[in-house]
Amino acid sequence: MAKQDNDTPPPLPEPLRVPVADSHTHLDMQDTTVEEALSKAASVGVTTLVQVGCDLAGSRWAADTAAAHDSVHAAVALHPNEAPRIVLGDPIEGASRSDSGKGGGGRRAGGGDAALDDALTEIDALAARPEVRGVGETGLDYFRTGPDGTAAQQRSFRAHIEIAKRRGKALVIHDREAHDDVLRILREEGAPDRVVFHCYSGDAAMAEICAAAGYFMSFAGNVTFKNAQPLRDALAVAPPELVLVETDAPFLTPAPYRGRANAPYLIPHTLRAMAEVKGMTEDALASAVAANTARAFDY
Repeated sequence: MAKQDNDTPPPLPEPLRVPVADSHTHLDMQDTTVEEALSKAASVGVTTLVQVGCDLAGSRWAADTAAAHDSVHAAVALHPNEAPRIVLGDPIEGASRSDSGKGGGGRRAGGGDAALDDALTEIDALAARPEVRGVGETGLDYFRTGPDGTAAQQRSFRAHIEIAKRRGKALVIHDREAHDDVLRILREEGAPDRVVFHCYSGDAAMAEICAAAGYFMSFAGNVTFKNAQPLRDALAVAPPELVLVETDAPFLTPAPYRGRANAPYLIPHTLRAMAEVKGMTEDALASAVAANTARAFDY
């Protein structure tokens, strides 16, 4: 068998019969134009995208892109790893943007709490725009940020929760190795009406907690990975009415194309794997996911 060329985009999958949304993507980090990405996705039944910002520049871009394209909705926020960089100026390995390792970087002088407050003020203003349907990705990430950044992350997360509630927008959570604290802060602050755990990473027990609270759980391509049985166990117990699907593109490309760049048009691979785990037909899960995403992001 020929070696897979990781620079070659995966082929188009068989189209879905029931259109769905990619609930979390980063078009600004993909090697394509917005128009090309939307056209390719729509050709396989992925007709709606939620473009997610992770810093001020990315959040501005998300809002402007959503304003220019009816099939795109925006979420705006400071990624958990962005908050300590603003406050402390620490060169956290890996971008503020998702798990890319591509953004930010480099040591810079920290701006302190005042700088974080200024950045949050701009996120709040962006969140007021009608094309912005979510506040995120916010939350906690203890994988890349050490203990010295915890306070800034938690302060930023609490501020984003308040913005989401005041603006009436969905809260999109990035939770990496921080499950207990994320759930605790949601309880302490009082969760918004609509909460989405992006790239759900908890186990089945946590999925039951999220389900009881009415939180949406969005599953990405890593649910297809061989070593991801705990994720599949969580998906198995997640109520169909609270399940979303996402790419987190260009990351977490589903099997059998792991290692290549992800894109919204690859959603059908993940959705079909999810349907098998749920014991549902592809069409039934797609119908549920489409309705859930519209409900989560109020479009």
